[in-house]
Amino acid sequence: QVQLVESGGGLVQAGGSLRLSCAASGRTISTYGMGWFRQAPGKEREFVASINWSGGSTFYADYVKGRFTISRDNAKNTVYLQMNSLTPEDTAVYRCAKVRILGNWRTRSDDYDTWGQGTQVTVSS
Repeated sequence: QVQLVESGGGLVQAGGSLRLSCAASGRTISTYGMGWFRQAPGKEREFVASINWSGGSTFYADYVKGRFTISRDNAKNTVYLQMNSLTPEDTAVYRCAKVRILGNWRTRSDDYDTWGQGTQVTVSS
């Protein structure tokens, strides 16, 4: 059973940057796609970014493309989300998740079977 723990969230001014980490334990995530989702107060959870098992293929939601970068270090069993040029609209709880089946990235939350508890990101104007 995989456990996921996010870290790196916090309060940042608009235009600033944060780097989120998602550390996995219990078993390796190196053969699974991984993703980041976020949920703002009063809003539904939304997809942010996903990465395939090797890190060689990624996919981003339009609203973060060019600003966020997802990456992974399989030796450390960790996935990252580098967030630049943050805006108040990026304020949300960010959660990482593991794709249910081996291999590729996914955009639908139903395709993920393991979730972290989340880390709060707050961007002030």
